[in-house]
Amino acid sequence: MILAAVYGAAGIIHLARPAPFLAITPDWVPAPDVVIALTGMAEIAGAIGLVQTRSLLLRRAAGWGLALYALCVWPANYHHMQLDMARPGHGLGLAYHVPRLLAQPLIIGWALWASGVIAHLRATRKSSPLR
Repeated sequence: MILAAVYGAAGIIHLARPAPFLAITPDWVPAPDVVIALTGMAEIAGAIGLVQTRSLLLRRAAGWGLALYALCVWPANYHHMQLDMARPGHGLGLAYHVPRLLAQPLIIGWALWASGVIAHLRATRKSSPLR
């Protein structure tokens, strides 16, 4: 599963090389080094949760967790864009940052789809007596 591989790799990178992530962490985040380590562990745990086949409930929980994670890191991505745009050469530029920011809802949806959350919600809705 591609999403699990991406999150797993990102988690390992967060733990092994935290400096780039610390550099884009907004000032209001307390204990940024701890937060970056915890986000790395969360990404790895979410990736494992997505690929495990023992528990559908755990897989859906991983999907919700990764979706919420993608939502919660959006401010750091926006902050990164602001930092780059303030640099003389504009860092990675808008061609990098705008698609990255626009991709956040897609990543959220991907996590919910890949984990079976969307299918579960549809099935639950179809079988609801209120329908």
